[in-house]
Amino acid sequence: MIELTVAQIAASTGGRVIWPEGTGAPSGRQPETPVVTTVVIDSRDAAPAALFVALPGEHVDGHDYVAGALERGAVTALVARPVAGAVAPLVLVPDVQRALGDLARTVLATLRAERDVLVVAITGSAGKTSTKDLLSRLLAPLGPLIAPVGSFNNEIGLPLTVLRADRDTVALVLEMGADAPGNLTYLTGIAPPDIAVVLMVGSAHLAGFGDRDGIAAAKSELVQGLRSHGVAVLNADDRRVAAMAPLAAGERVLTFGAETPGADVRAADVRLEAGGHARFTLTTAQGAADVTLALVGTHHVTNALAAATVALELGRPLAEVAQVLADAGPLSPHRMQVSTVAGDVSLIDDAYNANPDSMRAGIDALVAMAGAERRSVAVLGEMLELGATGPGEHEAVGRYLVERGVDRLVVIGDGALPIADGARAAGATAAVVSTFGGVDEAIEALGALLRHGDVVLVKSSKGSGLARLADRLTELAEVQP
Repeated sequence: MIELTVAQIAASTGGRVIWPEGTGAPSGRQPETPVVTTVVIDSRDAAPAALFVALPGEHVDGHDYVAGALERGAVTALVARPVAGAVAPLVLVPDVQRALGDLARTVLATLRAERDVLVVAITGSAGKTSTKDLLSRLLAPLGPLIAPVGSFNNEIGLPLTVLRADRDTVALVLEMGADAPGNLTYLTGIAPPDIAVVLMVGSAHLAGFGDRDGIAAAKSELVQGLRSHGVAVLNADDRRVAAMAPLAAGERVLTFGAETPGADVRAADVRLEAGGHARFTLTTAQGAADVTLALVGTHHVTNALAAATVALELGRPLAEVAQVLADAGPLSPHRMQVSTVAGDVSLIDDAYNANPDSMRAGIDALVAMAGAERRSVAVLGEMLELGATGPGEHEAVGRYLVERGVDRLVVIGDGALPIADGARAAGATAAVVSTFGGVDEAIEALGALLRHGDVVLVKSSKGSGLARLADRLTELAEVQP
């Protein structure tokens, strides 16, 4: 982060500095205020020269932790009300979360006023984090680059990511997520993109949008937020994404796809190799190159094409782009991470996020990895934020499992039970389907259920808690012969 005084932070956020009793400015003079070099939202992360952001939460209120943050060295805090016993100046603002966004907007605008700082923003119902991770590797030769840790893509995570930028930063690769209309308009107002990437319109967050057309309208806010010279990068295979082209506020539109002949960057002859890795010919205006992705699953072809389109637009040579795509495994945890546990059980950990589209993609990868010789085991939890469509979407996943020939299904949590119902309705027997009320119960049972040579997919929305189960499975020492 660039250095800012407490007074500058107040000016950037529309706040005012309040001083501890008995301190402050001598009459008629502006006081000296400390310098901030980092921003934290967890008081345990506070350190000298930190700004602590006292966010209100569902279960806790950051204002209760201001004193602890200051004790750990923070020099100030963003607050919405005075805090008793504060030993440092505080910045009082009407809305702490909004002030965090205002501060990030000011920092990025300051850096851009000094020199070019590229902002690439990515949205889509699935694939944002994987595409961000690929782009972070593809664009590394440009110079110091900032990308979010995990999936910092909302009204809190995105400003925190932007605030990590300093005067050495040449590029920001940002995820922008939305669970309601207007989210992306707000985020692009903080970090107006030079390049806006839209991956797909799926069924994630249906509860907030009503239907896919509502999701598409919200995702289109990203391309409408482009800077005047910007470039929209759109998935030509998704008709709702392709239809965003006339809405793009920038100068140009580039397209990518595996099924659309006229796309600017294409994947030709896509096939799934042993181990679940997609192979294709990357076809571009610069030529063609064969690619076998290190990532598992054909759904990553879309992510790879999007990342390649941006990298090629920014001047990366085709041969280098193809090589990075072939070498780049998952960077973020619980995102199609493949490991070997208990000697010879292959674990596909994709427990960070789930929606109907990514569930099917994960099942396809499971079946491909298992092949005809190994047993496929799907350990699935609930897909959240689907609203009234939730039960039907879960049932459809269960039917799809049977259609794809998955050998064993383990369903965890009451919200996921329709997956089991769908599988049984499609012909799965009681011997094939197991259900558990919670993660702890399932952890105890899986050691006895799994066999040598199994391929296991663990997938759910983050809030369902299956990431903890996946972590425990990595500790398994033995399974059934």
